[in-house]
Amino acid sequence: MGVGPLGDSGVEEEVLARLRRGGQAALASEFMRHRPRLHRMVQMRLDHRAAGQVDPSDVLQEAFFEAVRQLDQYLAHPPMPLFLWLRYLTGQRILAIHRRLGVDQKQDSCQEVPMESVPRPEADSVSLSRRLADQLRRTGPAAGGEELYARLEQAIAQLAPLDREILALRHFEQLNNQEAAEELGLSPAAASRRYVQALQKLREAMAPLPGPQSEP
Repeated sequence: MGVGPLGDSGVEEEVLARLRRGGQAALASEFMRHRPRLHRMVQMRLDHRAAGQVDPSDVLQEAFFEAVRQLDQYLAHPPMPLFLWLRYLTGQRILAIHRRLGVDQKQDSCQEVPMESVPRPEADSVSLSRRLADQLRRTGPAAGGEELYARLEQAIAQLAPLDREILALRHFEQLNNQEAAEELGLSPAAASRRYVQALQKLREAMAPLPGPQSEP
């Protein structure tokens, strides 16, 4: 994870002040505030081969306990906004689960990203394709079932790792542009451009595939 500026410094200083006053209780409150997005992260990045064996709530519980353990160290020198720190700890829990279950991810998602080389779980292409297929069916006519999943998985596999990452962060995990930029070590302008380009590349990748066409 890239270590970037603290984003909105005023808001972050208020968060840090609450944590310093309230300790573990304040951390629990902040964690619950961010829990929906952290839960989406686990659903997106827990490899599909492990998803049937692991409850996302258990992953988040482990991440919270680790945050409690490291809270004093974090407050002494906050390297990133609290939400991104909680994402980082959650990602480390996911990686530990993958190792425990023998799930091998190539970890190539950082190859194009100008950021520190810190291992993190990739956005699972199977999860991406299935979530995108579900969105298509909710928003308009689309081919159903495994055929649509297969077409989308093929299209997503053609994308560069950074394109898959920016789609996962912005479109599915619902990070804002500033958060996605800090997560990937990009400027906000570069992150915004990359997101638009990734959407266009996905449309272009799907265009030659057989079957009915729908935009993401």
